Amino acid sequence: MEELEQGLLMQPWAWLELAENSLLAKAYITKQGYALLVSDLQEVWHEQVDASVVSQRAKELNKRLTAPPEAFLCHLDDLLRPLLKDIVCPGKATFSCERVAGALMLQVRSELSGLPFHWTFHCVLASPSLVSQHLIRPLMGTSLALQCQVRELATLLRMKDLEIQDYQESGATLSRDRLKTEPFEENSFLEQFMVEKLSEACSVGDGRPFVTNLQNLYMAVTRQEVQVRQKHQDAGDPQTSSSASAQGTDSQLLNQPEEPVSSSLSLPVPDKEEPTDTSGPVKRPQLSKVKRKKLRGLFS
Repeated sequence: MEELEQGLLMQPWAWLELAENSLLAKAYITKQGYALLVSDLQEVWHEQVDASVVSQRAKELNKRLTAPPEAFLCHLDDLLRPLLKDIVCPGKATFSCERVAGALMLQVRSELSGLPFHWTFHCVLASPSLVSQHLIRPLMGTSLALQCQVRELATLLRMKDLEIQDYQESGATLSRDRLKTEPFEENSFLEQFMVEKLSEACSVGDGRPFVTNLQNLYMAVTRQEVQVRQKHQDAGDPQTSSSASAQGTDSQLLNQPEEPVSSSLSLPVPDKEEPTDTSGPVKRPQLSKVKRKKLRGLFS
């Protein structure tokens, strides 16, 4: 089941429109079972079953069909994939959903081997930890990644302004006045964005803008989460303690005062001390070529 959990986490969200219901959904199906996550932006529902449950449910819903669970799982994958990828397949399957006693029933009607095929996904309310894993943490990571991108772009713009200024001071002029821009001021830009663009930019609506614009970044963030978790598991340490330890180490390194380079290096002492001549200028001991070469190697 761990494969299903990890596979589901790395799947993108899709936007579904079923009758009067707009939903966000993601699914992961293998020969061993499937995992499904659905949200209407108010609640989140989840179902994860193995091949034995699929086999039992298939017998209950499709008494005329006899096939191994792998065949039913493969057919469900064929039906869900176009829906989640927004590919129109007329007549291939019909989907509907209804809420029953706190659960969400996603019903599928299709054909398999020329016979009617019915399936119902029994999705129950997702646990808080699952919501955190698939929404809260990835969205926080996505926000931090976007903030980092903004900082990098602002730095790049400032460098471009310096480049343009250098061209102008060298006598270069624009061939088209309409291309002229004012130097980039990050604070002014952010203030203007908050006033003029924020309401439009953060309009969630039915969730479709999130699905359309951010899924590549969302998947990159969740992939990073999986890699970090796998790294901690291989090391035999819980993720939380490892993260705390790493943060503590970083903090200690940042708070340590820098030591001068000379504190970790010592100059070679001559084999014999030469008497000091106080009547003239102080002469420094002469080092051999070999010792000078070793010294240069220490500082290189």
